[in-house]
Amino acid sequence: MKIRPLHDRVVVRRKEEEEKSAGGIVLPGAAKEKPNQGEVVAVGEGKLLDSGEVRALAVKVGDTVVFGRYADSNTLKVDGEELIIMSESDIYGVLEG
Repeated sequence: MKIRPLHDRVVVRRKEEEEKSAGGIVLPGAAKEKPNQGEVVAVGEGKLLDSGEVRALAVKVGDTVVFGRYADSNTLKVDGEELIIMSESDIYGVLEG
């Protein structure tokens, strides 16, 4: 199954959770922080402006993005994989390099 987000929405696959802390301590499932980075897997057509024009999104499929800690309130499962749908404005930046 595929998902096609509408307007300025973006579908993101969250990066895997860290198994160890920076100091090397193994973390149990409940103690792990969910990462705030992920890969864009689908994007909408763009933001509809008041003028009726559509502004293309600044992110594209394949980009690694950083988003807010609470952006995962809109999660869904597609083919057993947990994905997040968020507005482009919930994305803080794109990691490059």
